[in-house]
This record gives sequence, C-alpha cells and structure tokens, in this order.
Amino acid sequence: MFPEIEFERMKRLPNYVFAEVNNIKMEARRRGEDIIDFSMGNPDGPAPEHITEKLREAAAKPKNHGYSASAGIYKLRLAICNWYKRKYGVDYLDPDKHTCATMGSKEGYVHLVQAIVNVGDVAVVPDPTYPIHSYAFMLNGAAIHKFELVFDDEYKVDEDLFLERLQKTIDESIPKVKYVVVNFPHNPTCATVTPEFYQRLVDMAKKERFYIISDIAYADITFDGYTTPSIFQAEGALDVAVESFTLSKSYNMAGWRVGFITGNEKLVGALKRIKSWLDYGMFTPIQVAATVALDGPQNCVDEHIEKYRHRRDVMIEAFKEAGWEMNCPNASMFIWAKIPKKAQHLGSMEFSKQLLTEAKVAVSPGIGFGNYGDQYVRIALIENEKRIRQAARNIKYYLKSL
Repeated sequence: MFPEIEFERMKRLPNYVFAEVNNIKMEARRRGEDIIDFSMGNPDGPAPEHITEKLREAAAKPKNHGYSASAGIYKLRLAICNWYKRKYGVDYLDPDKHTCATMGSKEGYVHLVQAIVNVGDVAVVPDPTYPIHSYAFMLNGAAIHKFELVFDDEYKVDEDLFLERLQKTIDESIPKVKYVVVNFPHNPTCATVTPEFYQRLVDMAKKERFYIISDIAYADITFDGYTTPSIFQAEGALDVAVESFTLSKSYNMAGWRVGFITGNEKLVGALKRIKSWLDYGMFTPIQVAATVALDGPQNCVDEHIEKYRHRRDVMIEAFKEAGWEMNCPNASMFIWAKIPKKAQHLGSMEFSKQLLTEAKVAVSPGIGFGNYGDQYVRIALIENEKRIRQAARNIKYYLKSL
C-alpha cells in the first residue's frame, strides 16, 4: 500500500466557502434552471475594439510568439509609469526599477508574497478581505493579524479607528509586524479612503518599520465625484510601499490576465527575481495590447464606469421595492449589502443558499471574506438592467415567504 502523504500547505487552506454556493448553482443550471448570477466579479462584455485589434495585429507577427520577458516588455512597463503620471501626477517611477508586469494582479500579489516573506513573519490584513490577501501569507508560513474594517453608511472608512487599531496591533505583536495590506476601493466592502489616510499610513510605516502592500484593482470604477487615491501620492511612499493594479475591470480584460505591481525597488526587485525563475512572462501580443489599453483613449473606461453606475442605481431602487434596502457605494463594481432584517438570523451562508434555491439569484456569502462579513453578502454588478429587475421580483417573493 502506498503511504498516505500529507500536504502541509494545503492543510492550512480552509474549505473554499464559495464552492458550496457554486456547486448548488451548477446543479441548478444542469437542471435547466435560469440562475441570475451576481456572485463573481467577472465583467460582462468584450474588451474594447482598439485593444483587441492591437492583439490581433501583434499576434500576426511571428516574432511575437517566442518567450517573452518575465517582468514585462519595456513599453508596457513604461506605459504603467505613464499611467501613474497621467492619473495621479506621480512622475518619479522608473520602468526599470519600480514596476513589474504580472499575469493579473492576483498572480503578482502571490508571487510577491512568496518572494519577500520569511517563515514566522507577521502581516496585518483587515477583516473582511479578499481571501488571497490573507492566504498568500498563510501559505508562505507567515502569521496573520486581523482587525475589523469599520466604515459608515456611505462606505467611508473610519480612518482614525483604522490607524488606532493598526497601532495597537503593532504594539502588541511579537515578532514585529512586517507587512500591512490595504485595498481601497475595498473588495468586498466597497469602502474607500482619502489621500490623507495614505500619508498617515506611510508615516506610520516609516516610524514602525513595516512595508505596505496596496491593492487598487478597482481604482477606476468610482462614482458621484469620488476619485480613488494612490499611495504614491503620499510623500515617502516609495520607501515603504508597493501597489498592484489589474486591467481586468477597467478594460473588460479579466480573462487576459494582465496587471502590474509598482513601487519600492527592493520589493519589486524580489518579485522580478522570483518570476525570472518561475515564468517567461505573458504572451507578448497581450502585453502589446495592454500597452495600447493604458496609453490609448480612455473613453472606454468611462463607458464601463457609467454602466456600473447605472446598474448600481437600478439595483438599489429595485431591491428596495422588493424589501431589501441597501446603502449606496461610490466605488467598485459591487454592492456590499447587509442581509435583510427578517433573514439576518440565517447568516450569510444559509441566506445565500436560500436565495439561490428559492429566488434563483446567486450572491457571494460575506463569511467567505472573513468573520466580520457574516451579516453581509457581496453582489457583483455584472447583469444587465432587465436581469437585475427580474432578480428583484424573485427576491420579493422569497422575502415574503420568510
């Protein structure tokens, strides 16, 4: 008999909470049921034509079919720096020293953590959180410290409380905190911060000697006059921080798997070095097309933002009529919705399962993002207006049945 082998890293991963809802969803679809799916942040619609045309053009050139550069071709890295200059007025980034193209921001984030974390290091990740923000550290032998992310009805983070709790965590941690993860606009909660928050965080990082990993995947998707800040608008950020971004949401390029990590030369250098061992970079035509996306006309991004804003407004209004009142976020492609009062006793997992089986509507249970998410569900704005209104009608009947 072959001896049973234990995979210690896999044992550190919990059962994937979303898998249970996904299994119910797939079984329903196999039975021919029409499921209105708000569970995953997967943009609907194709990438803009000028980007796909550049992909076709680049793919037609035989020289582009060989191995590429693991850190990204120079023109893409330059386009990333130009994106920061144009969007944030940040003009000090060097494409050779400060940026690395990645196969989506998730791959870049995981490989960055793998490159920089020593067993026993301590990372702080507010709760709730996008799961990989925690588990990338856990898989690489780090300890995770958490505290609740607190925000108001307008999804504005209580920045004073955040920094107080972070300072308390730092003061009580043995060994010292080495990394702090921030993600604004936040996934899953849609919470946002001000530029002043980043300056205070950078100042704390310098005083307490920790690195900051900032994820701004939803930076472009903002409404009602709000603008996402970058940590690199804060003085001294380059000494202590890196930031990740993805083209998935802004340009409808989720399946292309292209993003980047920018910032501190030491951290970016570690990422580049580990990637040089692990991969040969993205398919060159994808990198060429991504360069056109970042450097080219941005009206396509504006159109995507308007689509999400309209869907947000329709959902808030239609679900309210159905008996489910939600607060209105001003950023990201989600609504972080508190479970209706009459269903709060169910918790997010059971509520999500009942919503799927009884109303034929799929959402993500908040417990999948952390213990502080259990009274919420995350709803992605990925269905059109007609489907949103149909979902509201289904939910209305379900809530009446409780």
